[in-house]
Amino acid sequence: MFKSWFKKKDEAPKIQAPEVMGLRLGGAFELDELKLRLIEPELIIEGAASTHIIQAVGAVQLDTDSTVLRFYTDDEGYLQVLLSGGTDESHVADVKLWYFYEVQGVHSDAEWERVLKYEVSAPTAELEGHTFHRVWESTTQHSPPVAMTENTYGQKGTSGDAEKPNRTDQFAMLYEREVSPGVQEYLLKTAEEKIIDGRVDRCLVISTGFDVQPADIEITG
Repeated sequence: MFKSWFKKKDEAPKIQAPEVMGLRLGGAFELDELKLRLIEPELIIEGAASTHIIQAVGAVQLDTDSTVLRFYTDDEGYLQVLLSGGTDESHVADVKLWYFYEVQGVHSDAEWERVLKYEVSAPTAELEGHTFHRVWESTTQHSPPVAMTENTYGQKGTSGDAEKPNRTDQFAMLYEREVSPGVQEYLLKTAEEKIIDGRVDRCLVISTGFDVQPADIEITG
């Protein structure tokens, strides 16, 4: 009896990564392959997979009513789910699939200030000959990046439990362009800052994405 009591006392509580729509850490999902192949020629991305394994989960609390969950996959991207007014499936307001395009290291305070002031937010952004227009506009002439903090949960071994989340401070701006009537492609510029082994690590992440309908997502694991 005493042995069992001490064992339970010493066990650390399990860490649970956020879940929604059946999407979970260590799980898998498939996208409608036909729809994916039809839209892909219009987008910057190439060779997007229809089957994805979720390797990490990120959570961002935008405000008291809005939460962003990011399900990072083995295809160098993530499925992003915006929740509004709650945290279950009935509160899903938007779903996008993002792919990482480029990561640029930032190596000095001066360069970091330049990235925040000039690189992240501008009226337009150019990528591979395409012009994207800024989405998040403020009432002032200069729209500063939107500040947010992401807590990212990795998988702990093969148990399915999550590791203690890593924190990343982010300063982001969203852009968009119309690729065909009613179809948008998005560009996200994010200046990221986190502490690794007591040292500040900074980078500029450029990603492109597109809208996904929840009905086009099939949970397979």
